[in-house]
Amino acid sequence: MDPVVVVGAGGQLGSELCRQLGPRAIGLDLPEFDITDRDTVAARMEKIRPEAVINAAAMTDIDQAQQQSTQCHAVNAQGVGHLVEACQRLGCVLVQVSSDQVFGGDAARAIPYTEVDSPAPVNVYGQTRLEGESHAARWEKHYIVRTSSLYGLPGPRSSENFVETIVRLAAQGQPLRAANDQQCTPSYTLHVARAIRFLLSTEAYGIYHVVDRGETTWYTFAAEILSRSGISAAVEPIRTEPSDQSAPRPRYSVLSTAKYHSLAGRPTMPRWQDALSQYLAIRGAR
Repeated sequence: MDPVVVVGAGGQLGSELCRQLGPRAIGLDLPEFDITDRDTVAARMEKIRPEAVINAAAMTDIDQAQQQSTQCHAVNAQGVGHLVEACQRLGCVLVQVSSDQVFGGDAARAIPYTEVDSPAPVNVYGQTRLEGESHAARWEKHYIVRTSSLYGLPGPRSSENFVETIVRLAAQGQPLRAANDQQCTPSYTLHVARAIRFLLSTEAYGIYHVVDRGETTWYTFAAEILSRSGISAAVEPIRTEPSDQSAPRPRYSVLSTAKYHSLAGRPTMPRWQDALSQYLAIRGAR
């Protein structure tokens, strides 16, 4: 079978994709592979000649993105354009991983966003993700996979996820606070990677929302992490207060998975609570 390139292979989602793809996966990441370098991208893809490219690389720290907008644009937008050019030359499929953060401008929103809803990002990160989507859509053989609030087993380049942060701080006896005014859907990378693998088998190109089912706030998510981990600790609910050092967040960025779930034979995305239990069990076994 022809290889599948996973860009951003050192992150949580990228490393999970590599695990699931097994020997087919060719993982690429910094410092050896920089998607902001057009010549490097072209030469490496020409050498590998993959069947598909999955781009799971991005500058994902929302506050850092706000402060370093030029670099964020280079990675999240221009870098996607370089991958698109390579995929067009080789005729291979591109999977561009994107984010729920392309939404949020509708302050009154209270129902999950579908793929046909108009994006309206409220921060630099979301804007650059949307620009990356626009690049990906130039190539007919594309999947744009929007997901949300990922957590999973660590990759060699991944930072600590929200679940691990809550567990660590609780174990250290640190005070716990989490926003109770942002609705989203935390999603386990195992399920998102599985869904991406399925989409690659379909040739049903386009935009898909791929998240675990349901919705919650970061406060409720944190409380559920503690409860399902058997940790006795309290979490203080707080309101989001953007400052000069932080980026605005969507109050509501829940994604509808109806389009994805309409595909015959697709693996079902579980409820976010069940996904969390599965992650904690696998984490504990390791």
